[in-house]
Amino acid sequence: MSDPMNVLAPEHRRLRIGDAWRDAASGATFAVEDPATGKTIAEVADADVVDGLAALDMASKAMAEWAATPPRKRSELLTATYRALTERSEEVARLITLEMGKPLAEARGEVAYGAEFFRWFAEEAVRVEGRYSTAPAGGYRILTVPKPVGPCVFVTPWNFPLAMGARKIAPALAAGCTTITKPAAQTPLTMLFLARIMEEVGVPPGVVNVVTTKRAGKVVSALLADSRTRKLSFTGSTEVGRVLLRQAADNVLRTSMELGGNAALIVCADADLDVALDGAMVAKMRNIGESCIAANRIYVEEPVREEFTARFAERMGALSVGHGLDDGVDVGALIDEASVAKIDELVADAVDRGARVLVGGERPDGPGHFYPPTVLVDVPEDARMLEAEIFGPVAPIISFTSDDEVLAKANDTEHGLVGYIFTRDLQRALRFTEGLDTGMLGINRGLISDPSAPFGGVKQSGIGREGSHEGILEYLDLTYAAIDLP
Repeated sequence: MSDPMNVLAPEHRRLRIGDAWRDAASGATFAVEDPATGKTIAEVADADVVDGLAALDMASKAMAEWAATPPRKRSELLTATYRALTERSEEVARLITLEMGKPLAEARGEVAYGAEFFRWFAEEAVRVEGRYSTAPAGGYRILTVPKPVGPCVFVTPWNFPLAMGARKIAPALAAGCTTITKPAAQTPLTMLFLARIMEEVGVPPGVVNVVTTKRAGKVVSALLADSRTRKLSFTGSTEVGRVLLRQAADNVLRTSMELGGNAALIVCADADLDVALDGAMVAKMRNIGESCIAANRIYVEEPVREEFTARFAERMGALSVGHGLDDGVDVGALIDEASVAKIDELVADAVDRGARVLVGGERPDGPGHFYPPTVLVDVPEDARMLEAEIFGPVAPIISFTSDDEVLAKANDTEHGLVGYIFTRDLQRALRFTEGLDTGMLGINRGLISDPSAPFGGVKQSGIGREGSHEGILEYLDLTYAAIDLP
């Protein structure tokens, strides 16, 4: 196989700050591994607080000029980024697979998905509108003027190293904000490559800054404590989100939080089982199950439980596991050893409490961070995997006998990101839509993510929405002017 690292020259494995690619002030670096082999594939700059603040300096200096840039110009630069990503899709996809582990076919899908945010928000950039109206009592006029919130700090996860950054950077730039992105230490290369692409298409210096670091807590805390930062957007665990919200409170920052999930996938007895099986496979196994919207708990109504379980287990067992760059691989490596150990512990806990493993359930020997597709049945309600976000290719199946019962179980979680329902009864689907405490719902489909749709959760799954028209509103403040006009 060709070396995906050839697309990212050594000089572009450094910090992107202003108009320069620079080493960390301390000269420190850290290693990036291929999770399928455990081998180091690159060394990247390891920023400290001084580097993060240097990036904020550049973002602050660029802010006024970027905010004053005509919306059409901002739109054209976003469109150019979309085209560049599309043209270089194979290079980006191979880089994603190498540092994150997902199969190449899925990495290609991520590139298409991530690129689409740039196209969508290129269109939104020229549609930011205020309003002018007569006050109801008369005597004056009401004028509202949307304005960019200011420099934004983004903390992005490793599971979608391109798309999660694109989902934040694109609307911020469309609104006229400058950005500092701190990508996950496991997968910094894809974000650096995106920064390189945006430099090549002509995005001005200081508008897109990228700070790679293994000292995320110190660097991000310093950025949030600086009064020049006006917005924080984070995608990651609820636990880390709570910490960042506390820090953001000191400067009353605008925040967007896309946090953890514990999605219930519900298969009703009246569902088309072929559709339900296809949807369950996508909802569970997309991105190797390393997704906040992955089906974490699968509830199947008793009359179809046996058939659905047998067919689902057969399909899970037929998936091939291996290096994501190899032909024919369905399931790549998990991100790191900690992820594999966590999943192994959750499976062992469920089995100790009485669950049965139908497929998988044992981590393989050899190098790399692999875990096989796994299906469990007879999973008791006190099993930890029904409360924890599994984040891997493990599917617990639980039976139910009534809608009230399964709604209560599905909602019995601090999370509320997404749910899935499979039924041919429209009224039943609508009752679940109203009854499930989630920000999103898939009805007879296992894939819901779309740049044109508002992505986000309720309860402790997050604040705000990404994508859709609502996504750009997260980066706009509103000034209201009362104009005297008798």
